[in-house]
Amino acid sequence: MKRTFDSLLLAIALFAASGVQAQTAASTEGLNPGDQIRIVVWRNVELSGDFTIAANGTITHPLYREVQVTGLPLSAVEDRLRTFLTRYTTNPQFVILPLVKVIVGGEVRTPNVFSVPPETTIAQVVVMAGGPTERGAVDHIRLLRGGQEITVDLSRPDADAASVQIRSGDQILIPRKSSYFRDYVGPVASLIGALTTIFGILTR
Repeated sequence: MKRTFDSLLLAIALFAASGVQAQTAASTEGLNPGDQIRIVVWRNVELSGDFTIAANGTITHPLYREVQVTGLPLSAVEDRLRTFLTRYTTNPQFVILPLVKVIVGGEVRTPNVFSVPPETTIAQVVVMAGGPTERGAVDHIRLLRGGQEITVDLSRPDADAASVQIRSGDQILIPRKSSYFRDYVGPVASLIGALTTIFGILTR
């Protein structure tokens, strides 16, 4: 039973990782504290799971915590883990999948912090957050990345911006659509109403 479970777990991980390892292996972005890494070790459930990257750049696991993984391409992380796992098994068979942390907020239905594979696009993350509300300005999405702000237009499905991939630490904010009545006429009308009420009280 345990062997069957291990086989199933590894098969699922291989399927999930097949679309991202080729792209992330050559990446120089690497993992940052707060990101996660999914490790599936063949026939070793104790060393398998989703683990958060600690502030010191190691993996939050009683054994993996001596393995430094930040500031490295995925290929180097894989080499370090292979060397580490040889202490417990010869020729270790394992799969790793990085999960980077992004924040989606503003006019979306379920704003939250998400851990997603690095090849995930901005459009996909917005969908994960429940999609924009009816008041969301999808043509002026704010992408905060590395101290810079980038405006992304997702109003057209064929837009190049829809395929922009996320990076660790990205913040994606959907602003509210501007409305002349709500932003200008409404406040002025409210002010006039308040002044009228005050004038009526004073003239009684």
